[in-house]
Amino acid sequence: MSGTSLDGIDAALLVGDGETVEQFGATLYQPYSSDQVSQLQDLLANAAQEERDLASTDQYEQVTRAFTLAHAEAVAQLLAENGLEPADIDLLGLHGQTILHRPAEGWTWQMSDGDLLAKKSGIAVIDDFRSADVAAGGQGAPFAPLYHQALLNSADLSHEEYPITILNIGGISNLTWVSEAGDVIGFDTGPGNAQLNDWVSQHCSQPFDRDGLIAATGQVDTQIVNQVLQNSYFSAPYPKSLDRQDFDLAAVQALSPADGAATLTAITVAGIVHALQQLPTLPKAIYVCGGGRKNLHLMRELARVSQTKTEPVEALGWRGDFLEAECFAHLAIRSALGMPLSLPTTTGAKSAVTGGVLHHP
Repeated sequence: MSGTSLDGIDAALLVGDGETVEQFGATLYQPYSSDQVSQLQDLLANAAQEERDLASTDQYEQVTRAFTLAHAEAVAQLLAENGLEPADIDLLGLHGQTILHRPAEGWTWQMSDGDLLAKKSGIAVIDDFRSADVAAGGQGAPFAPLYHQALLNSADLSHEEYPITILNIGGISNLTWVSEAGDVIGFDTGPGNAQLNDWVSQHCSQPFDRDGLIAATGQVDTQIVNQVLQNSYFSAPYPKSLDRQDFDLAAVQALSPADGAATLTAITVAGIVHALQQLPTLPKAIYVCGGGRKNLHLMRELARVSQTKTEPVEALGWRGDFLEAECFAHLAIRSALGMPLSLPTTTGAKSAVTGGVLHHP
């Protein structure tokens, strides 16, 4: 998994049958080099201008190859560190890097070369998880809800603890809501870490706001927060999804570095809380995954504003740093078995949809 935060590659081994996780295996995080981050950022900037015409450029071909080879290196390292051979692995689930996400126009684009990864790794690869859902009228996101449900089904939780929200604060924030009866809802809530990371990178020479220390020293500009919340996305009914490019830094450009960080953090929190209020019933607990759960200031603000118990997913015994990588291992299994990857209540597709494209080594 390489997410919208553009920090690196997460890999995780799973054993499962598509319904349950039978065993959690080893994990690996491989950070991108500064050159790799720059390449991806340049590609995303060009994609916003050229859209699908970008796919025919030399730049896209070169970055796709480099991106895929980086994933092949991550696979090789994970296997080597754990005494495994390619023959020990049935499938690789390759999410790809989201370049543009335009479900309203009937397409979504995750950069990947499944054929190349299969050849380099010697392992069958499943990629392109989202296109079939979009073709069926869905948003193509979020895709974690069925994995979150599988994990909750195996957790030792009482009925009184439901409904529960699993909140992923990555580059974009998205949630999964699960009721006591097993009903599942999923959608993107709004900005996550992407704009905050971009802001502190530009103004504080840091890749992210560690522990939220920068934001904690700033003052929130509530007028800007309220202005951003007027975006029609927040009032739109779910299921709904976002592209990383749908929000930018324009609203906070006149602020100081600390005030900008504080305001961007408040926008993330406000979007999440607004989304919680759209649910059939408010959750009794919010369990947070993604990099945002490590932002102590953000977590405190989310608990304060939502007035809901808010904890990292480690409180459930889950591996918060690798949940998305695990998810696409789980979805690769489901794809290979022809099982649904999404539901009408998670993406808005007309029916439960399978998906993914299989590449043989």
